[in-house]
Amino acid sequence: MSIQTYEKMLTANDTGETGGHQAGVHIPKSQIELLALLPYLDPTQKNPDAWLRMTDDTGTIWEFRYIYYNNKLHDESGTRNEYRITHMTKFFRAVGAAEGDIMVISGSPGSHNYTISVRKAVQDQVSQSGGSVRIRLTGWRRVH
Repeated sequence: MSIQTYEKMLTANDTGETGGHQAGVHIPKSQIELLALLPYLDPTQKNPDAWLRMTDDTGTIWEFRYIYYNNKLHDESGTRNEYRITHMTKFFRAVGAAEGDIMVISGSPGSHNYTISVRKAVQDQVSQSGGSVRIRLTGWRRVH
């Protein structure tokens, strides 16, 4: 099987830098290939989840909760209909992740073996004329 790799530029909310409570890294429903790489979560169940075991660059195994918050489909007053990977705060702190860094997840479809890493952001050099650095936030993307 071929290995698929996905990247996401981390936000301050993702890494916990804002101090607010967030329910993990969001995976848009439009990311069909990424969702297919991860375990199937049955939408007929309310908030189905699975535990992901991911190995980092040092060989450390991390466990993250992959969940489909779908109370909008099950409760009259439900508002959520989104996929997330949660329980990532300890990992982000251990690797020193910060806003603008790139989280990388790789795996083979059907194998349920994943790797995870964080690549430090490389900011463009500021011009000598005093220009400012702008970080463009983007969502998930597949690396080919």
